[in-house]
Amino acid sequence: MTIADAHCHFFSAGLLRALGREAGVGDDAAIALPAKLGWDAPGSDEALGDRWIAELDRHGVSRAMLIASVPGDEASVATAVRAHPTRIVGAFMFNPAAPDAEMRLERAFGDLGLSTVCLFPAMHHVSLADPPAARVFELAARHRRAVFVHCGVLSVGVRGKLGLPSRFDLRFGDPLAVAAIAVRHPDVPVIIPHFGAGRLTEALMAAAAAPNILLDTSSSNSWIRFHPHLTLRDVWARALDVAGPTRLLFGTDSSFFPRGWQRALYDVQCAVLDELGVGADHRALILGGNFARIFPERRP
Repeated sequence: MTIADAHCHFFSAGLLRALGREAGVGDDAAIALPAKLGWDAPGSDEALGDRWIAELDRHGVSRAMLIASVPGDEASVATAVRAHPTRIVGAFMFNPAAPDAEMRLERAFGDLGLSTVCLFPAMHHVSLADPPAARVFELAARHRRAVFVHCGVLSVGVRGKLGLPSRFDLRFGDPLAVAAIAVRHPDVPVIIPHFGAGRLTEALMAAAAAPNILLDTSSSNSWIRFHPHLTLRDVWARALDVAGPTRLLFGTDSSFFPRGWQRALYDVQCAVLDELGVGADHRALILGGNFARIFPERRP
């Protein structure tokens, strides 16, 4: 069965240097921070892309979406996409309120060939009802690209490990706001990760209201702890009931090395599918088929 991971992070040298500037690291942060965190240094963008391909091959994963995980780092993952266009789908974190936002978005969708723009409203304090967010969806529609919108609980583990503040405003991460803009752009695939990350009911309502909304299944989904008596099995059962198997995208939220691709999360999710009695056809859609439909392979 084909496996495609819709949610992995490309922790590049550019990301580490951006964090290093915030943390006041005087040395090259692309080397100093991994040493501090117990990670492998990413090396060049080409080398990191190659390492991801080797890691996917090791686990039998055919394709993955890799996310450049700091605004302004789009070119890093674009390098990996150019080297492996049939294996890697490029995505990038984006701040719609940045002064050069429209120019950067046009370049990412155009010259850089990236497929998905990732919005983090709580992080950047941008309402989806405001013109900058609306412009993102307009450009995604024009370029036939996807939009990923993080909702609910948001935590960035590496920031905590480095003692950096995370001044997020969770009020901006509302799946119902995603639905309001998604229905105006029905041809744009809109991805809400982590089943809404604590906003499950609202994410399901959003998916019911906008047929172009998909839910990704990534991460440990530790947000479940905010919902007494809710289990991952319950989450999957409700998502399958509302969104159906054609609108769920398997993901892991894998990021740094040497941990690499998180096989354990795949195993847990497959165990839930077994427990729910999900048939082979529907399982194939969730684990890879829906990804292939949303992100057709680009041949060099």
